[in-house]
Amino acid sequence: MGALLWLPPYRVELELHGEELGDYIRGPGYERLISERFAEAFRSEGLIGLEGFHPVEVLRVRCMRKRPRKPLTVPRYYVVWPCFGRGAVDLVLNRVRFSKPPTCTECRSTGIDAIHGFVLEPGTWGGEDIFRPRGMQGDIVVSERFKNFVERHGLTNMVLTPTEQFVWDPSNLGPAPLPTS
Repeated sequence: MGALLWLPPYRVELELHGEELGDYIRGPGYERLISERFAEAFRSEGLIGLEGFHPVEVLRVRCMRKRPRKPLTVPRYYVVWPCFGRGAVDLVLNRVRFSKPPTCTECRSTGIDAIHGFVLEPGTWGGEDIFRPRGMQGDIVVSERFKNFVERHGLTNMVLTPTEQFVWDPSNLGPAPLPTS
């Protein structure tokens, strides 16, 4: 069982919360929308890890704030999804609170109660520039090369946080205890 796939035709209604639409837009499930300039740059630089690249029809843009000062330009968008990578969360060196220990060594999936930084197990990363790691399939990890790509092209609507500094703790549980030797 898993999330339903978004099937063609790919049509969206967007909400604008700022002055202009971004190069990267979160969608439901694993899908993301990327602008045409993002897609072209990603392909031309030979980055790997995004799948799909199907054109999206923007039906409507709802302005959630007062009208933008300049006329709104709606870029062409493509629907993509980050691949499921081979990189696996290190079960010893991370600062993740699991509701119960993972039992499957392949997916390493279980309920996560809090994250206070994590690292990948050495030797598991397959070289993808953007992917979903085993053990945290709901999160997206990017390479240093992808980070530099985003900065070089001035791509918008993305916040990149080093994995060691990533915090998600909705119940204020605090970090998992450090392993004892």
